[in-house]
Amino acid sequence: MEYRQLGKSDLNVSVITFGAWAIGGWMWGGADRRDAIKAIYKAIDLGITTIDTAPIYGMGTSEEIVGEAVKTLSRDRIQLLTKYGLVWEGTQGRLHIRDSMHQGRKYDVYRYASAASVRKECEDSLRRLKTDYIDLYQIHWPDPTTPIDETMQAVSDLIREGKVREAGVCNYSAAEMKEAGKTLQLASNQVPYSMVNRGIEQEVVPYCLETGAGILAYSPLQRGVLTGKFQPEHQFSEGDHRPQTPFFKPGNISRINAFLDKIKPIAEEKGASLAQLVLRWTIDQPGITAALAGARDASQVEQNARAAEISLHPDELQEMNGLLATLKLE
Repeated sequence: MEYRQLGKSDLNVSVITFGAWAIGGWMWGGADRRDAIKAIYKAIDLGITTIDTAPIYGMGTSEEIVGEAVKTLSRDRIQLLTKYGLVWEGTQGRLHIRDSMHQGRKYDVYRYASAASVRKECEDSLRRLKTDYIDLYQIHWPDPTTPIDETMQAVSDLIREGKVREAGVCNYSAAEMKEAGKTLQLASNQVPYSMVNRGIEQEVVPYCLETGAGILAYSPLQRGVLTGKFQPEHQFSEGDHRPQTPFFKPGNISRINAFLDKIKPIAEEKGASLAQLVLRWTIDQPGITAALAGARDASQVEQNARAAEISLHPDELQEMNGLLATLKLE
């Protein structure tokens, strides 16, 4: 496994990070707790020491599973990354998702990151994760109802108290990062980034390169469509959110698969799968510190970890980028 310093922080993270959204079940059609715990053990055995979760992933379920898995491990072996700012109790803040279904119940999810709410969320996360500190604490989405400096000051206080090591943000624009940086040093921004979703290259990547902040890329496989395992007629499980995203439109699945067929020879030459090749491409892009890769079981973790062992020549990266430039999605 390869490790990189996260921004200017004291954290070193595995370039393939365990993304724990799917194991929480929320918006992914359910998950098996025992398989999830085995997946986390396998990840750590293979050197994937960085685990990224959030309270909203199953309304606490993902954090609880992570906490159960790591409670017997030496705490300094792992880096626990979690988030705050998406709440499902109360109606304060800005509505983020209405009537989100999870385990037969509907939830209204709000973006809310007042100082008091941040502190409460931190205490709840510490309890669920069975730990006394969080390595990287990240606001999940911008909260337009709370001043950024109020939110960041609350996190700064938690750092001073030893409950949090480093501060991060998610889904922040470059301007929002700059504003947050007036209150504390940001280690990173966690943002969506994949071969078919490269919007951060316009402003966020240049800003992070300029300031030295790290970038954690989530959905690098675009929620699975870049694995080549989906066909236009695929039937998704109840509760799976992916059919509502543009990348899973039947026409776009066909276009993406045609692109993947063109880069498949590169993967085959390296004895790698398409997913492994895509993950390697992601962590080789300018400004990207690590890629979050989800897994429901140990075999998927093994596949993800293999991506860190692949080496891509600049000519291969150039060829792949050239083919990407011709990919047009609707």
